[in-house]
Amino acid sequence: MKHKDGKPGSQPDKSSRVVPMSIMFVVLCGFSFYLGGIFCSEKERFVTKEVEKAVQSPKESSSSPLQIKSVTFPECSREYQDYTPCTDPRKWKKYGLHRLTFMERHCPPVFERKECLIPPPDGYKPPIKWPKSRNECWYRNVPYDWINKQKSNQNWLRKEGEKFLFPGGGTMFPRGVGAYVDLMQDLIPEMLDGTVRTAIDTGCGVASWGGDLLDRGILTMSLAPRDNHEAQVQFALERGIPAILGIISTQRLPFPSNSFDMAHCSRCLIPWTEFGGIYLLEVHRILRPGGFWVLSGPPVNYENRWRGWNTTVEEQKSDYEKLTELLTSMCFKLYNKKDDIAVWQKSSDNNCYQQLSSPDVYPPKCDDGTEPDAAWYTPLRPCVVVPEPKYKKLGLKSLPKWPERLNVAPDRISAIHGGSVSTFKHDDSKWKERLKHYKKLLPAIGTDKIRNVMDMNTAYGGFAASMINDPLWVMNVVSSYAANTLPVVFDRGLIGTYHDWCEAFSTYPRTYDLLHLDGLFTAESHRCDMKYVLLEMDRILRPNGYAIIRESSYFVDAVATIAKGMRWGCRKEETKYGIEKEKILICQKKIWYSSNQNSR
Repeated sequence: MKHKDGKPGSQPDKSSRVVPMSIMFVVLCGFSFYLGGIFCSEKERFVTKEVEKAVQSPKESSSSPLQIKSVTFPECSREYQDYTPCTDPRKWKKYGLHRLTFMERHCPPVFERKECLIPPPDGYKPPIKWPKSRNECWYRNVPYDWINKQKSNQNWLRKEGEKFLFPGGGTMFPRGVGAYVDLMQDLIPEMLDGTVRTAIDTGCGVASWGGDLLDRGILTMSLAPRDNHEAQVQFALERGIPAILGIISTQRLPFPSNSFDMAHCSRCLIPWTEFGGIYLLEVHRILRPGGFWVLSGPPVNYENRWRGWNTTVEEQKSDYEKLTELLTSMCFKLYNKKDDIAVWQKSSDNNCYQQLSSPDVYPPKCDDGTEPDAAWYTPLRPCVVVPEPKYKKLGLKSLPKWPERLNVAPDRISAIHGGSVSTFKHDDSKWKERLKHYKKLLPAIGTDKIRNVMDMNTAYGGFAASMINDPLWVMNVVSSYAANTLPVVFDRGLIGTYHDWCEAFSTYPRTYDLLHLDGLFTAESHRCDMKYVLLEMDRILRPNGYAIIRESSYFVDAVATIAKGMRWGCRKEETKYGIEKEKILICQKKIWYSSNQNSR
């Protein structure tokens, strides 16, 4: 807290040439009190409450490590076993129903944050290993029967004994997800030759579509809100399939523009033509030029399906015509259509967008002040984000095919301060060497012990690229306050999201096997309390999961102290080249079960 400076009680006589010593004393005391208040306030920005003594910032005192008293965190009560702080159903009543705003991110204030450890469910077991996990998981790890009872006739999942089984069914693919994707590949040959690499599935269910595509070389970001379909995203991640909590409502999705090669909606019940088509405009923003939008379900194939949709054929025909008109106005064209699946392609020719400059056209082209990649708490806008024409290799057909695109520096690296082909190549070679060292320190990397991985503060996705041949996938996270490198990650054929680590991540507890961070506390400690970042890491890390924390020597011991209070076992290691200013912590979260004592 800052304090106002003290003021003397009386003014000296103007004719007096000598200032009384008592007045000088009061002035000096007040001034020093003011400076002390400022110092304390600034210090609290990056020092947790457990600091033993006042410390300087890393820049001023890199040789003196941050010292923190040991601390032990209590267990949270069992009711928090599936706690998602920023999408908490307990808080939904506080937010509006309009456009399902209550399902968006609403993070708790600092004074409501939990300073306790999230317990696993009773009977929790280490997850089934990949690839077996794609088809089954332990019931006690995700003990939610609602989705099983409601969707049992659609073969989403089936409970047998101690397990949930995932037969690969879905509303629009009664013959199984494999047959469904086979038909889709007939409509989109680009799915077969490495042209299509990244996809997003809106309203993903239990992510069977994304799971099937993994074997076909396509990496899918499965997206669903936390809603009455309990734990869709948790089921996906328990299976070892990439997924994230999210909803297209009033805010942009946390992804850059022109990034996904394909977007998919299978009866996801999003009202695409309502609210001026604003949801479809968001799909247009994140889809790269030449990318595909796939829709199955209403109103596609309305001529034969309308009876099962509780509507009339006239209503369905009208909906389909509205959808077609809206897509055409956004520079989409119908690419292919058969049975229940329709495929549209986003134009890769910018000449189409010139017509949007007319004042009477809807939707209009976004003005020059609209940042196309701003996507962290950024409101949706009813306008078309036009691809930047200076990037000649942004379109789907202009990119190298997978896997060649992984190692080619994208055009958009030139938009990053200091970004260039040479910095890209240097980053790639650096992470290849670092991974070799990591595998010596943590031999579990590359084995079936690690499937779901998060790089908490990536630059160009080099860490993920270095592990591309291992049986895992990586969620690449770029800080909403850092340089915007996420477009480069997507252009390489990897996936990721924007995030602010001062808040909770959009996932369920116990959903990652390995968390990796490189200098996160050095970069963000002036904004984010280290204690809460580590508690969030503990929330999303699976029991027996690992963390690789690469940090400056200033922070490493303090991180280890807090980690010990979270029941992690950590050891400090040298970097490959023994850099004194940087150390590595290899940590493992211990498995434990609720004792019902000292819980909150």
